[in-house]
Amino acid sequence: MVYSERERLSREELEERQVERLRETVRRAREAVPFYAERLEEHGVSAAEIDSLDYLQTLPTTTKEDFRAEYPDGLFAVDWADVSRIHASSGTSGKPKIVSYTDDDLDVWAEVMARSLVAAGVSADDVVQNAYGYGLFTGGLGLHIGLEEIGAAVVPTGGGGTARQIEMLQDLESDVLCCTPSYCLYLAEQAEERGIDPRELPLERVVIGAEPFTDPMREEIEAALDVTAVDIYGLSEIIGPGVSIECEHAQDGLHIWEDHFLPEVVDPQTGKQLPPGEEGELVLTTLTKEALPVLRYRTGDVTALTYETCDCGRTCVRMDNVTGRTDDLLIVRGVNVYPSRIEEEIVAVDAVAPHYRIDLRRENNLDRIELTVEHHPSFDGDRDALHQRLHRRVEDALNVSLDALSVEPPGSIERTEVGKVKRVYDHR
Repeated sequence: MVYSERERLSREELEERQVERLRETVRRAREAVPFYAERLEEHGVSAAEIDSLDYLQTLPTTTKEDFRAEYPDGLFAVDWADVSRIHASSGTSGKPKIVSYTDDDLDVWAEVMARSLVAAGVSADDVVQNAYGYGLFTGGLGLHIGLEEIGAAVVPTGGGGTARQIEMLQDLESDVLCCTPSYCLYLAEQAEERGIDPRELPLERVVIGAEPFTDPMREEIEAALDVTAVDIYGLSEIIGPGVSIECEHAQDGLHIWEDHFLPEVVDPQTGKQLPPGEEGELVLTTLTKEALPVLRYRTGDVTALTYETCDCGRTCVRMDNVTGRTDDLLIVRGVNVYPSRIEEEIVAVDAVAPHYRIDLRRENNLDRIELTVEHHPSFDGDRDALHQRLHRRVEDALNVSLDALSVEPPGSIERTEVGKVKRVYDHR
């Protein structure tokens, strides 16, 4: 089942629509946004010349630093009188990235979210508990308008309040939970602490996103809650959640609604476009945004693209699950380390719980990497043997020596009830 037949357009029909919308987006950006007018002039770009998607590579890129430099409204293409809503990033590493929406933008958001939810198997008959944060963060309200669009019953619990979340799941017999993957695991833990078997909760599926996770982590979530876990992707600079999602049928990559969001994957160092199937940095161009058109936004998310038609019949391109970010790369004694690789090795060991903490320190001008994990609640074996096994496994995968590895009892590592989980603490 699809929400819109546009999800099954032929590649020829889709590219024709993309070229037309790219031309209009560039025209709008050049005429209404001084930042883009200057950049497009420097690159010698004329909207009238855009006659194929090959032209995309001639356009300038946009970065999160550009959003912050133009704070608060330097990238807006409309007057404040035409702005219907504002959202923003968390701003944890500087000024937040402010994004704006017109009425038509909100209609587009509702549509792509409806497509996403239907692809995930959510229907008008479902009771859906939305545990993403409401407010400036796009997660809560983004999911909310999509759920209303398809006619589902929305329980807007928002983030946190885990005891109440569990109570609502039981009392309202919620079919679907929308939240971060780390919160899924936290909720399952808290249910068990209250004497509730999380697998007995009425949930059938969870829609998880807002932070990278690995397939072993997904399997842990599905086992802990006895659900299907579907990955959703989005970012506020582009629209919010609803840029792409897995379908329930295949769970084999996330369908990008590319009649609205034009994707590329580029080499993070050179910016050169990479062929389908090759992993690199995801770059997105909005094709229908009015208030805030964005050209070639460098997301920092690492993925690859697949253009083969999915088993579900949707023809739009699929992106691999995002398991890391270009700016999450850790350099330890000259070796590149991605936290996602550590997670893969940890979760693959049954005796280890899917919670970990990485601490980076510098002593006597040398980097130190310290890893803290928890053993699984059901583990009753030799902790020293587990320590040795895990230490060897992680070092073999990373090609760098761990300076310290600690295997702690369950619950030792701080949990996150609200917002994105923090795994890496760089003290250098």
